[in-house]
Amino acid sequence: MIRTQVSLQPDAYRDAKDAARRQGISLAEFLRRALAVALGGRRKTTRPWMRYAGAVASGDPDASKTVDEVVYRRARP
Repeated sequence: MIRTQVSLQPDAYRDAKDAARRQGISLAEFLRRALAVALGGRRKTTRPWMRYAGAVASGDPDASKTVDEVVYRRARP
């Protein structure tokens, strides 16, 4: 990963920080995601499903067991 510095207007910085906090992610991750959207997915990924990783939180600590039950039609041990 390459580190860079960006200057923002105070209002934009505050709004971005607030949006990142609401999503439960860092400002850096928020800006990476916003940049990816702005670029329109110009880079093809070999794993397109990864764009959804971490996008949803159920709040259920046993969610992975539920996913296995749905996807594999069996309960996890």
